[in-house]
Amino acid sequence: MGREYAEKILDIIDKSPTAFHVVENAKNILDSQGFTGLKESEVWNLAEGGKYYVTRNDSSIIAFTVPKKDYTGFRIIASHSDSPCPKLKEDYEMDRCGYVRLNVEKYGGMLLAPWFDRPLSVAGRILVRDEKEASGIKSLLVNLEKDIAVIPSLAIHMNRDANSGYSYSFQKDMLPIVSTSKDSNKDRKLDSKQDSIKNEKTAATIMSLIAEKAGVEKDSILGNDLFLYIREKGKVWGVNDEFIGSSRLDDQECVWCTLDGFIDAANAGGSDVVNAASSYVNILCVFDNEEVGSRTKQGADSNFLEKLIDRINDNLGRSREEYYTAYANSFMISADNAHALHPAHTDKYDPVQSPKMNEGIVLKFSARQSYTTDAVSAAFVKKLCEDSGIHYQIFVNHSDEPGGSTLGNISNSHVSINTADIGLAQLAMHSAYETAGVEDVDSLRKFAYAFYFK
Repeated sequence: MGREYAEKILDIIDKSPTAFHVVENAKNILDSQGFTGLKESEVWNLAEGGKYYVTRNDSSIIAFTVPKKDYTGFRIIASHSDSPCPKLKEDYEMDRCGYVRLNVEKYGGMLLAPWFDRPLSVAGRILVRDEKEASGIKSLLVNLEKDIAVIPSLAIHMNRDANSGYSYSFQKDMLPIVSTSKDSNKDRKLDSKQDSIKNEKTAATIMSLIAEKAGVEKDSILGNDLFLYIREKGKVWGVNDEFIGSSRLDDQECVWCTLDGFIDAANAGGSDVVNAASSYVNILCVFDNEEVGSRTKQGADSNFLEKLIDRINDNLGRSREEYYTAYANSFMISADNAHALHPAHTDKYDPVQSPKMNEGIVLKFSARQSYTTDAVSAAFVKKLCEDSGIHYQIFVNHSDEPGGSTLGNISNSHVSINTADIGLAQLAMHSAYETAGVEDVDSLRKFAYAFYFK
């Protein structure tokens, strides 16, 4: 099961190059499982036993199942849809020095070196004129699915310090080449049809390719959110096929594994049985913009989850007092990947509690509260794992290394309930290509199922 399920996860990650594609693919999966899509701008009429989802900005999604009206609390798992990568600026084509390059900026805390000398493509969304829409504007997903760009390294002959610790300038070093200059052949006499065709192809722009892919006129495009991604597909590797390598493992591993566990719980024994027996509203959140601080209308620091819980409570005719008691009886899991022990840099890790790949989910602690786990929430997670036969391990930072943070505490400032931070152990976090364990993905799916169903 381990390898088969890992390959399923790699396949959906490959189909999800941006947060917008994550949400679109999640919607398609939920639709296939009988969930009903809602809109924040419309009146809701929730039914007992119902299965629903709602999106915001097309890059965040919350799905939930409704049990009896006298539910006792909420069970929530939250992960994030975004990953660090280069983002195209508004005016992003630069024609200089005989090349056309893309003017990009950092989205999130990128590990820069792995982005060099790899085939790259562009994906995201565009906003186009469409008079059939009430607003006159329509949002379209786009993915060029073509090797169109490379960020070239400077040869060692011209940068003798390249292997001694080079400090990259993103504006100077990280702009990808997409073609030769559009003007490079303008004074050249075109004597043949072949030369004419060659010059026409050279003059193509990224936006013209995007418009063609989306099936719209280039002039109809009013706005865009476009990102670079590497074209290399995820793979199972290792002498014993024990590792997976892919871009965007942080945090799409958690997105897809917890979504599968959420759906398994919703379907266990038939939806009528589980919803009649459950005393919790089960909620799955996938927030955007975690990698840049979550402080957006669709991030964990927004009111998205808080207002959704309010609407569920009001829609089911419960009083505010009942709402507060359910709130106090709720629990959240913040699911975001963790650092696996790196064999070449063990001095960067805690000498005792350093997770390894393929040894189960990771429960994360931090005295400075960058992770939400405390004694109460840790006890809940440990008991759930032990009762369900799920392996778990502990992560704490080296005492001299502050480490990173997750969306858990940010979300907790709006929805203040007992919360634990978990994840899957991985190497090269925030690289263009990351490594994790084959067996761990199924452990997280099982954990999510147990959390929602038991």
